Amino acid sequence: MNTYFPDLKAFWAAENITGTVHNIYTLRGALVRDALEWSKQINEALYRFGREAEVMFASHSWPRWGNARIQEIMRAQRDIYANLNNEVLHLANQGVTINEIHNVYRPPKSLQNQWAAHSYHGSEEHNSRAVINRYLGYWDANPATLIPLSPRDSAPLYVEMMGGAKKIMGKGKELYDEGKYSHALEILNKLVYAEPDNQAAKDLLADVYEQIGYQKESPSVRNSFLAGAYELRNGIPKGASPKTSGPDMVRAMTTDLWLDFLGIRLDSKKAEGVNFVVNLLTPDNGEKFVVELSNGTLTNIKGYQAEKSDLTITINRSDLEKTMMGAVSFDDQIKTGKAKLEGDRKPYEQLKGMLVQFDPGFEILPGTGPKDLTPAKDAFAQEPPAVQAITD
Repeated sequence: MNTYFPDLKAFWAAENITGTVHNIYTLRGALVRDALEWSKQINEALYRFGREAEVMFASHSWPRWGNARIQEIMRAQRDIYANLNNEVLHLANQGVTINEIHNVYRPPKSLQNQWAAHSYHGSEEHNSRAVINRYLGYWDANPATLIPLSPRDSAPLYVEMMGGAKKIMGKGKELYDEGKYSHALEILNKLVYAEPDNQAAKDLLADVYEQIGYQKESPSVRNSFLAGAYELRNGIPKGASPKTSGPDMVRAMTTDLWLDFLGIRLDSKKAEGVNFVVNLLTPDNGEKFVVELSNGTLTNIKGYQAEKSDLTITINRSDLEKTMMGAVSFDDQIKTGKAKLEGDRKPYEQLKGMLVQFDPGFEILPGTGPKDLTPAKDAFAQEPPAVQAITD
């Protein structure tokens, strides 16, 4: 959302126009964004407000003063996002694939000379791949990459064909010394997947990751490589995992979104052959839902009630939020009468036993040591709220 204060001639660009190129694809994981639409909205802001604004400020950037400078920055940002979209698709139409584009796409020299068009957050490499992924998908049209072996299955074959660990280590060290870090990564990664307990191989690959990370302008990319190097040398970092939700976020979550997430947490294997229909009512906000389990899949629809349901659950949304936050279990809500069950209680008990609490302690890089971080909490609870108090 852009905001203009006409009496002050002040334009707030939120996070849409900053001192860097943002992420089209975020490395933390999210839907791919639309670079062309981003450019068009900057252009809209330029023609509506930018031609008269005297100060432009943003959430994650410093202010720009003077109309000429503001227009220069807005045009640079408008053009870099448009160029990213258009030039990548231009190259794709000439046969450059998603597995090649990051080594081919470069912005025009005029944009490379604009500090506001540099990759201090996003990067040309992963953003260019994101554009192709948005329009053409992740496949490069080569059948060999359509249904590939998992790395742990393919790596031992590569290691055997390359002559074993000793030869790979020797060549990897040679490539490292020559500064050919991407080439060294290609072969050492295979070795680490094939031999996840080979610490010497992990240490050498960590050295390679480190050198690549040091050379990257984007901190997102740099930190990805440096974090990988740390984990290869030391294993998964100890300590509590960061919390991503708090009470306000849980309260803002719609009931159907919560039900959708229960569907993600459902273990389909445990649900095989089980079928039920549950009506859910939340009287304090007037919502109603039908929740169905069939074909190992949990679905829901808002605004309806099934005529022949196996079970009807009635609970105020305000009470349900306490269960969503993990403050009060659903069983306790039933015991205190806050949740009322009419009909066959069996579907409730079945569902409770089919929901999985996700373990965020899985390893990304082989041999870094997975840890059991499965949260111990009620089946229907979300991730526990983050501690929001500010301490010294």
